[in-house]
Amino acid sequence: MIKKEYIRSVLNIFASSPFKPLGMHANKGGEAVRKLGESVIAFCDGDMEKVERLNREIDVIEHEADVIKQTIRSELSSSIMLPVHANDLLNFLKPQDSISDDAQEVSYWLTLRKFEASEEIRKGFLELMTKTLDTVEIYENLVDTLSELLETSFSKKDVEETLALVVEVEEMEHQVDLVEKDLIKKVFNEEDELGGAGVYHLTQLITGIGDIADKAENAADRLRTMIMRR
Repeated sequence: MIKKEYIRSVLNIFASSPFKPLGMHANKGGEAVRKLGESVIAFCDGDMEKVERLNREIDVIEHEADVIKQTIRSELSSSIMLPVHANDLLNFLKPQDSISDDAQEVSYWLTLRKFEASEEIRKGFLELMTKTLDTVEIYENLVDTLSELLETSFSKKDVEETLALVVEVEEMEHQVDLVEKDLIKKVFNEEDELGGAGVYHLTQLITGIGDIADKAENAADRLRTMIMRR
């Protein structure tokens, strides 16, 4: 259960800057994905006890992200003045929120079955997770620039720097997509060894991790729209 003090702290931050809670929310997504990265390593190493523990920790982080999201939504329904369109902000918040949701989902799937595949697939999993985390961390940096934009009244220089980060997120997500497709192909090449259930489990994990990077890219794209339409 999230304490009322935590909700109050979010409200206080929102009162001082409407963009800071968005950064807090993005950071919760990043925190969940970083924990997921630890869990993927533990999964590949066969440490299912650690996978279970990290799954519980990710559940808590995802719930904290939900509290921030709900606070942002409730505050936007008030008469607060915003430098951007409220609908654009909400459209941007939705895929951002899915980052922690997807991390929680993948974390749960990791608990269901032990990793039993080749070293090549193991390395592919770790590479996929690393690139996905890189995508999310670039995205976190992108969201962090929002407060700076507000302080400089969206100066041309700062807007250009923010939009450049959007492109970085898109480029990183493309790399994730390439690794994801290659890894799925490798899993199906080992179908005889893995069995149907093994192939299904691994492909669910692969697409789930890739979806996290997709959500970061979607949120970055909507953030760009929000800035350009202000």
